[in-house]
Amino acid sequence: MSARAAGLLVGFAADRLLGDPRRGHPVALLGRAATRFEHRVYAPRRSRGAAYTAVVVGTVAAGGAVVEVCVRRRPVVHVAVTAAATYVVLGGLTLQREAHAVASLLEADDLAAARVRVTHLVGRTPDHLSADEVARATVESVAENTSDAVVAPLLWGAVGGVPGLLAYRSVNTLDAMVGHRSERYAEFGWGSARLDDLANLVPARVTAALAAACGERPVAALRAWRRDAHQHPSPNAGPVEAAFAGALGISLGGRNTYDGASEDRGRLGDGPSAQVGDIRRTTALALRVDVAAALLAAVVSRALRR
Repeated sequence: MSARAAGLLVGFAADRLLGDPRRGHPVALLGRAATRFEHRVYAPRRSRGAAYTAVVVGTVAAGGAVVEVCVRRRPVVHVAVTAAATYVVLGGLTLQREAHAVASLLEADDLAAARVRVTHLVGRTPDHLSADEVARATVESVAENTSDAVVAPLLWGAVGGVPGLLAYRSVNTLDAMVGHRSERYAEFGWGSARLDDLANLVPARVTAALAAACGERPVAALRAWRRDAHQHPSPNAGPVEAAFAGALGISLGGRNTYDGASEDRGRLGDGPSAQVGDIRRTTALALRVDVAAALLAAVVSRALRR
């Protein structure tokens, strides 16, 4: 096994055992640095936003490349550094914990607290969500973030090593910070949003395929992916959420409200609407997808080394 493949597997195991560090998370530090830089260079123009994105992502990738070069002839250190970078950029266990926290509140009939807790996972306005709508939001978030927080970084790590891991996480972080549609970021955040779409183009479809392979209804998952994914406004979240819906035998999508703006995401899947009991089923499927993605990343890494 190559040092890169071993590092990816060790880092994945660390994430599943430990979850995100509670203080001083490097991604949070990156976010604060990027925010300070944004305040210095912001202008409501696409060109300025694209330059901002290029500088942040390029700096992070270059730093990762320097580290990779320094350790590539020291296998044990290479494994340790790759494992540390992998652990930092993954978020599988934390995603599961947040979803289970929402499920526990709904199971205890504490809808008010569940509405507050689900905002840790989604950006939609929670004030008037029913229990089933909170459950749907949670299931959709677990599905989408299984790709963004686990599968995509693992695949980028397999292809690009430490710089691939860190560059992907910086792209995804910038999309969360400035890539959303708002008056301030409509133009400035365009480059970050498009780069994130590009970075997730292949990983999202790999995630959808793994969800079909690891789910209880592979044919239904593939059918929902092919038939329904285009209804979702996101080119990458659509395939993932549709495949999860088909694999679980439920339906996702519908109308969501974000800061007063309504968005229709169509209907994904054929089954009944997601309910409280489907949250833990979704996290169980996500775990199987995560493990399969880690093994796939190790295989891809070894194949590229050869």
